[in-house]
Amino acid sequence: METMMTMNRNAMSMPGMGMPAMSGSTNAMPAMNMMMVPSCTITMQNIDGGMKMMCECEDKMAAAALQSLCKMLAGSMCSCAMMMNGMMVNCCNLTMGMCKCEMTDMGCTISCISGDANCCKMIQACCDCMMQMMAAGCSCCVMMNNMPICCGTI
Repeated sequence: METMMTMNRNAMSMPGMGMPAMSGSTNAMPAMNMMMVPSCTITMQNIDGGMKMMCECEDKMAAAALQSLCKMLAGSMCSCAMMMNGMMVNCCNLTMGMCKCEMTDMGCTISCISGDANCCKMIQACCDCMMQMMAAGCSCCVMMNNMPICCGTI
C-alpha cells in the first residue's frame, strides 16, 4: 500500500474531555500508534467450493512478518479492503466460509471455502469482484480480525 494510515488515539477524545496540560510545553505532540504492513504481490483465483488468495513477498523479512501475523491471527475472520488512492473502494468480509492460512516459502496462501452452494457463489463473486478491481488499479489490504496482515497489488 502506498500510503500508511495512522490513528492518533489521543485525538479521539470526547468533546469537553481534553487531555490534561503537560508541564513544560503546551505544543507537545501526542504519541502516534503506527503499524507497518508487509507489502506483497496478491493473486486470487476461484477454486471448488470458494476462493484462494496467494500473498507472495519479495524479501524474507516481509515474508516472515506476514507469516507471523497469519500464525497469530489464525482462525480469525478474513476480509479484504480494496483501496484506490488511499481510499477504501470496497470491502469483502469473507464470513460465509471457513478461511485457512497455509505458509509458503515467501508468504502464505489463504483459502476460503464453504460447503453451502449459495455461500460458495458469494465467495466466488467476491473473488471475481476483487480480481477485477485489482486489474483496474486497486490495491488490496488483506485483514484477519480487522488487523491488516499484508497489502499489495497483482
